[in-house]
Amino acid sequence: MSQQENTIKITIPEEQLWENLKISNDFMFAKVMRNPELCKGMLERLLDIQIDHIEYPKEQKVIDISKDSKSVRLDVYLKDEKGTVYNVEIQTTHSKNLPKRTRYYAGMIDLNAIEKGADYSELPQSFVIFICTFDAFGKGRRRYTFENMCKEDNDIFLEDGTAKIFFNTDGTEGNISEDTKNILKFIANNTAEDDFTEKLAQEVQKIKENKEWQVEYMTLLMREREKYKEGITEGMAEGEIKGAVETYEEVGFSFQETVKRVAEKFGFSLQQSEEAVNKHWM
Repeated sequence: MSQQENTIKITIPEEQLWENLKISNDFMFAKVMRNPELCKGMLERLLDIQIDHIEYPKEQKVIDISKDSKSVRLDVYLKDEKGTVYNVEIQTTHSKNLPKRTRYYAGMIDLNAIEKGADYSELPQSFVIFICTFDAFGKGRRRYTFENMCKEDNDIFLEDGTAKIFFNTDGTEGNISEDTKNILKFIANNTAEDDFTEKLAQEVQKIKENKEWQVEYMTLLMREREKYKEGITEGMAEGEIKGAVETYEEVGFSFQETVKRVAEKFGFSLQQSEEAVNKHWM
């Protein structure tokens, strides 16, 4: 077994190397959004709103209601001066679970508020925002906004204070501001076309020069390798997959990122990978 373990070679895709990371990588995105000025500017441009200030964004906030319930790890979680909660996620892998994941995230945000002693009437306005590098709904739109509405009368909105928004970096349909277009273009192809996206590009470069964060990122990859090797030495394909999924979830990768990584690692299609990950995702 030891001889087999020594011959194991794990290739890291070029785009996952530290020096090649772009803002579309969830690790990099979370680090960029730790800059409150850029995080505030991103929200203002994506949602066409004005924000006075935000609470310093919490990187990958974990909401764990009880020891027996499924916790949720949010890449970027923050509040503005009105108490409105924003959860922003980068999504690079198309999954049929995305709509239900926004439902789950919104529900966990509400439960987190209730756990802190809030009355139902005090539940905050919340936005769950997925920035996708693909078209989640196949209609070519740049932005899809969902709010609860009466099916029998489309003029009646439930007004429950929740919104779920999907951005599509490949979209061509729908009216959005030039600022928003530039952000989506930057996320898609790393091209900065205005002052704000230039600031984003500079922040990405600045992060790459941070040795502490580089070590953190490389440590995650090393832990991933170790778990993978453990699975292989067990001589069981299922053990390999289980070990990889557990590592990805443990270090905080999203479900979509895990699906992508498992597909790349084991040569699966995205559908095969999603089925495999679902078996072991806790």
